Amino acid sequence: MRPLGQRLPLLRSPVPGPRSRAAIDRLARFECPAITARRARRAQALGAAHDDPIVWAEAIGANIVDADGNLFVDLCAGFGVATLGHRDPEIVQAARDQAELLLHAMGDAYPDLTRIALLEELAHAAPGGLCQAILSLSGADAIDAAVKTALLATGRTGVITFQASYHGLSLGATPLGAYKSAFVEPFRRIVHPDVRHLPFGAPSSMVRDALRTQQVGLVLVEPVQARGGCRPAPPGWLHDLREACTRTGTFLAFDEVYTGFGRTGRAFACEHEGVIPDLLCVGKSLGGGYPISACLGTEAAMAAWGASRGEALHTQTFLGHPIGCATARVTLARLPQTATACAVLGESLRRRLTDAGLTVRGKGALLGVELGAESLRISRELLQRGFLALPAGVDAEVLSLTPPACLTAAQQDAFVHALQELL
Repeated sequence: MRPLGQRLPLLRSPVPGPRSRAAIDRLARFECPAITARRARRAQALGAAHDDPIVWAEAIGANIVDADGNLFVDLCAGFGVATLGHRDPEIVQAARDQAELLLHAMGDAYPDLTRIALLEELAHAAPGGLCQAILSLSGADAIDAAVKTALLATGRTGVITFQASYHGLSLGATPLGAYKSAFVEPFRRIVHPDVRHLPFGAPSSMVRDALRTQQVGLVLVEPVQARGGCRPAPPGWLHDLREACTRTGTFLAFDEVYTGFGRTGRAFACEHEGVIPDLLCVGKSLGGGYPISACLGTEAAMAAWGASRGEALHTQTFLGHPIGCATARVTLARLPQTATACAVLGESLRRRLTDAGLTVRGKGALLGVELGAESLRISRELLQRGFLALPAGVDAEVLSLTPPACLTAAQQDAFVHALQELL
């Protein structure tokens, strides 16, 4: 029998099973009803989704085990976090070793040795001269830091982002995304008012006009839109953005929260075209499962903050959390191998899907299968067969695949076979 982590689906109960349903009923009593889609009567009365999710009990490699003992193959990698695989042994060991020494330091007041080592290693791994960083806990935190940095450096409040983009849901990041207007509208009166959304891949003339006519301090873009539909930037477009921003003294920031650390087959997605931004936002897979993110910038960009005067202008209680830093160092140490593994996996999975007659887009191990209106139905029916995959795109037009790099050939074959049967 294959070891857990490399196994094919094995379902012992209906999906979701009785233990998952019971756990979701408990959850419904104590969690805000807007968070987890559930079938509880109260949630249905509020117009929520009908299906219960499964409740995770264990994960390793590319396998998830739910509360009912059902075994699934994960093609999401936990929203792209588990690029190395769930419960990677080196990640687990690094967390254990660090926990034996230091669980918590004091953010901007008293740094610890692990944080200092991580910052050095991030600087060496990052492209170009992106050698200084602001650490934080989530992708949205990193985006907030980028917006603040650009404002301090340029004195301009305007931000340009692109249609179908997703940059997180903190109060600062919410208005920047153009993925769903429903995420922004309830908070419209208290969020950043000076944001403009251009088409993804907008002509250079449109970008230049926007930069000339508005007080724009920041252009923020995903080199590959992930949640927005697994769409790579058009060839040459990132170069055009870089040139337009340089001419106008505008900061260019890449949101690589999803694409960073090997996901697209290179260490960072911007390396496919050799374009270096002023700021690079990373997170998700950096900690291998522990929450940690960073906004990386050039020395010139970060100089806009000035020196600390005893109280940091931007910080968090858990800034540079020791365990997150320790696990992130494992991710960085394995980055070349991870990028290669994602490139190989992406090509293998793409070939299987195209051989099955399907249309695929994306880069490396960030792929979208173009299924149109069928994506949502297919994702639900795949769960009934033991595969986790989510729809993506503004209209849920693609089935998003961001699997762990350790996904086996047998797991790929089983998934494609199940997808063919459902179609």
